Amino acid sequence: MHPGIKLALASALALLALPGRAAFAAPADQKDLKEVLHQLDVAAANFHSTSADVEFDDITTDPVYDKDVFTGIVYYDRKATAFRMGVHFSQHNGRPSTKAYTFVGGILKLRDSDKSPVTSYPQAGKWESYIMLGFGASGKDLESKWEIKDLGTEQLSDGKATIKTEKLELVAKDPDVRKNLAKVTIWVDPDRALSLKQVFVLNPASSKICLYSNFKVNDSLPKNAFTLDPAR
Repeated sequence: MHPGIKLALASALALLALPGRAAFAAPADQKDLKEVLHQLDVAAANFHSTSADVEFDDITTDPVYDKDVFTGIVYYDRKATAFRMGVHFSQHNGRPSTKAYTFVGGILKLRDSDKSPVTSYPQAGKWESYIMLGFGASGKDLESKWEIKDLGTEQLSDGKATIKTEKLELVAKDPDVRKNLAKVTIWVDPDRALSLKQVFVLNPASSKICLYSNFKVNDSLPKNAFTLDPAR
């Protein structure tokens, strides 16, 4: 898989407990998986858009440990079956960044900086259901693509309040996807169909952690949310 497509697949998406935030498991409160998926069905029907602060941590452990950290803002919207995503980074390892990517109409576009050319990947459309993972995805959407294991509940901060999330481990049903993505764990708020945290295990030595906070749900989004316009 091309690195650009892998980036989108592992962000959905794409992308909570930021380092230092409290999180604790509560297996005794574990809901029936069917109930969780039904909650997601209901919430997804009312999902239109969201924006959130985001931190993407790319971690490799072989041959040496390395952690690459991007922070910025992410936008999602969904109208009927049309799904869009835009990510605009502001920092890379603590330094200013204008890296951005969008997923619109099944086409992934990447820009490393506001001075670099835009690269498009029309073939990324087949990954749409994976890219929207945890943002407006219904329980039926998850069941159609993933083998799901409910790992119980955890309390996470979304930057504004403490939210009881359901921790779900997902393994892709498609063997071609499993070649590039061993498993995904998401901490999802089933009442809003939002992921607060996602951990993508690409292989034993490579993973991506996506952390989301300060959600604005069903608010209007800026005009450049789904473009690569560097103006903020």
